Amino acid sequence: MSAPALRGTGLAQRFGSRTLYHDVTFEVAEGEVFVILGGSGCGKTTLLRQCIGLLMPTAGSIALLGDDIYAAAAPARDAVLRRIGVMFQSGALFGSMTLLENVMLPLEVHTDLPPSARDRIARLKLGLVGLADAAALLPAEISGGMVKRAAIARALALDPPLLFLDEPSAGLDPVTSAGLDQLILELRRDLGLTFVVVTHELASILAIADRCLMLDRGAQGVIAIGDPKRLRDDSEDPKVRAFFRREAA
Repeated sequence: MSAPALRGTGLAQRFGSRTLYHDVTFEVAEGEVFVILGGSGCGKTTLLRQCIGLLMPTAGSIALLGDDIYAAAAPARDAVLRRIGVMFQSGALFGSMTLLENVMLPLEVHTDLPPSARDRIARLKLGLVGLADAAALLPAEISGGMVKRAAIARALALDPPLLFLDEPSAGLDPVTSAGLDQLILELRRDLGLTFVVVTHELASILAIADRCLMLDRGAQGVIAIGDPKRLRDDSEDPKVRAFFRREAA
């Protein structure tokens, strides 16, 4: 049996005397779409930052693709982090670069491929997200949904098996958001990718998640983990029911 794509063990994050969460433990299986959810201020993005190597946990460990990233020496840690892709909430595209140039950037930094190969791979990645005809456009010339798709294409540039998406549906209309959900499922099906997605968009959670982890600010940790539809239908926790049924707790 293969190791989980991601494992968090006993994670905690404190800022001074304030504990954001503690004892967060979970696993993400290969090929799974795993969603981190919860109300504002519960620590969703902080947990994501820990998982992608941007914030060392106050306590606990993160294993990416079988390697403990915070215990590893810098070269080994960097090698593991190159095997993941990240889409940040705003897209974080470089405004002075075309979409093609944005997607080529990881290839320029991390590979010795010749320009022609980088160009070909970047165009392929844009094609995978439905932007083959937009390669020459700047981020300011495209819609918010296209920006998110281009950011996913860039995250795919180095062929990572594991992608992290931070609020992919934020700021998008329902139709565009549904199209992005479908893209995530298609990439999982066609490329065998594993996704860890931070979102509070209920429709997206129910559409894409195999399992989800729910953080709660008051509990300072995890209050639910499992199939979102089962949590919606069967949970006895009033906060979990309120979230999934859009009711006041």
